[in-house]
Amino acid sequence: MQKLIGVAALSLLLAGCSDRLPADATEAQSGDGTDTIELAEFPDRPYWGDTHLHTDVSVDAFGFGVRLGPEDALKFARGEQVTATTGMTAKLDRPLDFLVIADHSDAMGATRRLYDAPRMMVRDPTLRRWYDMMHESPEQSTRAVAELITAAANDEIPEALRDPAQQEKNTRELWDRHLDILDRYNEPGRFTAFAGFEWTLMPGGNNLHRVVMFRDGSAKTGEILPYPGIDGEVTGLWDYMDAYEENTGGKVLAIPHNSNLSNGMMFELTGPDGGAMSAQYARRRAAREPVVEATQIKGDSETHPFLSPNDEFAGFGVAGWELGNLPLTAKATPDMYAGSYVRSALLRGLTLEQQLGVNPYAFGLVGSTDSHTALATGDEDNFFGKHTGNEPREGRAMEGQNLGTRVGRFGWHYLAGGYAAAWARGNTRAEIFDAFMRREVYATTGPRMVVRLFAGFDFTDGDWDGDWVRAGYTRGVPMGGELEDSGKAATFLISALKDPDGANLDRVQVVKGWVDASGEAREKVYDVAWSAREMDGASNSPVPPVGDTVNRSEATYENSIGASELRVTWTDPDYAEGQRAFYYVRVIEIPTPSWVLFDAKRFGLDLPADVVEANVIQERAYSSPVWLRPRRAPGDGPPIMDER
Repeated sequence: MQKLIGVAALSLLLAGCSDRLPADATEAQSGDGTDTIELAEFPDRPYWGDTHLHTDVSVDAFGFGVRLGPEDALKFARGEQVTATTGMTAKLDRPLDFLVIADHSDAMGATRRLYDAPRMMVRDPTLRRWYDMMHESPEQSTRAVAELITAAANDEIPEALRDPAQQEKNTRELWDRHLDILDRYNEPGRFTAFAGFEWTLMPGGNNLHRVVMFRDGSAKTGEILPYPGIDGEVTGLWDYMDAYEENTGGKVLAIPHNSNLSNGMMFELTGPDGGAMSAQYARRRAAREPVVEATQIKGDSETHPFLSPNDEFAGFGVAGWELGNLPLTAKATPDMYAGSYVRSALLRGLTLEQQLGVNPYAFGLVGSTDSHTALATGDEDNFFGKHTGNEPREGRAMEGQNLGTRVGRFGWHYLAGGYAAAWARGNTRAEIFDAFMRREVYATTGPRMVVRLFAGFDFTDGDWDGDWVRAGYTRGVPMGGELEDSGKAATFLISALKDPDGANLDRVQVVKGWVDASGEAREKVYDVAWSAREMDGASNSPVPPVGDTVNRSEATYENSIGASELRVTWTDPDYAEGQRAFYYVRVIEIPTPSWVLFDAKRFGLDLPADVVEANVIQERAYSSPVWLRPRRAPGDGPPIMDER
């Protein structure tokens, strides 16, 4: 989708940008932050952020009603109070450390320009109908954008939206102003504002979207424009990224998201032409897409009960989203799930590595919001909705939300969001970006628990009594790292601290995936640490539920169960020499109320009993994996990490 109307004189108005900007950006603010602050010796804390936020610049977000722009988004993320589109005051209880505003690269600002145009100059009948709907009411505006998204999925975008030259001109004006705002709000050591955009490939409505994230400031990002994606191919995006780095000396990565809405296409076993995947293609994907967004408002993509029937926690954030792609133009069937969920993709990566010598799905995990309100909040008690149409109000939990059909998905299927945590030596563009590249990052469904993981071959319980972080970095690898098989089982130092403002922890689990001697990909979930409770039989017997203190009618809970901290030294009991394997940590909180129960209390709602029970949830964190690889024979190529 490109140009909305061919009138160059239309102004590029941006809501939310009328306030005075901060003072002109300094050299430190406009760069990548290198040498601007004193750095820790090792990554010393997780920095919290959202890598997937939309403002009124996005073609869909404006149509859905948002009137807040990039500056409002940055103010909110930094902890300032703003006024939401629907008039409520909005403020985070705790600021974020970094933000990627990821407005759609296709038709940037287009719905705003259509909305602001004189009606008599909108000659295309489809665009005129959408224009009228956008001006009729918020509900009709949302329907207009739903139609636009479905048209894009079906390759039926009006020709008036396909003028590349005009779109390039419009995008250049928006992008230059956007980069200026980012630099002004970027403050090394305090808050990091990243340049980025969302690349929106969706063949047949199947979600193959990526967020593109730059390490650099405007001196380099100003040399390019966001890359359009609806009619593209992923290899074209990678070519764009290659060219950016070659021409500017900068760095860029891509983050796939909502694989759960891809109908099996996100993590395929084949190449882009449907034939066998090549080693070159696998190598490019691994290098260009080092992390994946595993959880966000539109559901959780870790795994599915069909894929992981022995995992009692496999069903989180699945309801409604498992039905098919985003506009439900194509329904999902169980045979598609393995290509749609992260754990199965990690398993597929091991199998492909055995065949190709390279793992295309050796990625780390992050969470983010994908909010289209310009408000990056993932907190259950402060959920401002997926888009302006479901900002806080009485009816949003039970309303149909699926684009176009209004069948199968309801407001209560939305999660409150997710966040990305990056282990870094300081809060700068370079340090946080580099943490993403080495995969020393993790995902949460919103709470800010502190999760740390090291893997090696000689860790013992005694390491906890000393400088165990130094031991982890000097004698092992952190999350995101790779180990070469030494002939003995790997041992892990695992530490989890509760969110200081949140719920206690139920348990810590290790999820292992491996390829067995027969070549079959297998998975297993190990409970490795848990809060005090009565156990039946041996310590390795199934851990019983932690309990439930949630008061459904009051949307409250008590931290009278669970633990504030869990740590363990764990050695893989099922190790076999020569295995290809991955291990990631999943941290589970005690039951708490979701945003739906907070809404019920706030608005006096009488919700169906099944909806109430579905919204007593156990939020969680997912670490990036550590990979165990067989010993390399002389002449073998380098590991994936070396290629990055």
